[in-house]
Amino acid sequence: MDALVVFESMFGNTQAVAEAVAEGLAAGSMRVQVCEVGEAPALDELSVDLLVVGAPTHAFGLSRPQTRAEAAARTGGPVISATCGVREWLAAVGRVPDGLRVAAFDTHVQIPMIPGWASHAEEKRLRRLGATMVDGACSFYVHGYTGPLLDGELDRARGWGEQLAANVGGALVG
Repeated sequence: MDALVVFESMFGNTQAVAEAVAEGLAAGSMRVQVCEVGEAPALDELSVDLLVVGAPTHAFGLSRPQTRAEAAARTGGPVISATCGVREWLAAVGRVPDGLRVAAFDTHVQIPMIPGWASHAEEKRLRRLGATMVDGACSFYVHGYTGPLLDGELDRARGWGEQLAANVGGALVG
C-alpha cells in the first residue's frame, strides 16, 4: 500500500509531525512519500491508497498568502512553505480521484479558548472534493507562535500514523 503525506509548514513543526506520521505509516507496512505542498503532485493525479494532509493553523484556519508573509516577517527569516499553502493546493482541483482515502492534521497553539483548526478546514474541503476520511482530524500542539512542539507530540504523531495504516489496511481487507 502506498501513502503520500503532504504538509505545509512555516517553522518546521508541521514538517516534523508529517515525518513522524510517515514513520508510523511505514511501521504499518505502507510505502510512504513525504512532500512539502509546493512540491506536491496535483491532487487530481494522485494514485495512492492514503493521502495525509497537514498544515499549521493560521488565523483560525488554513493559511493564506498574507498570513504566510506575516509569519516570515514576524520571525525575520524564511518560512518553509512561503509560496503555496494547502488552501491553494486543494483549491486547484474540482474533484479528487474516485475512492481517495484521506486524513487531515494540523499544528495548533495549545492555549484554552483559541478557536479554529486548519485540520477541520482541510477535512471539510477534502470531503467536498469527494475524498473519504479514514479517521477524524487530529491536532498536534506547539508552544507559542513558532514552537517547538509539546513533549510527546512526535510520539503521538507516530502512533496516529500507525492507526491510519491499520484503518486503511482494514478497509482494504474488509
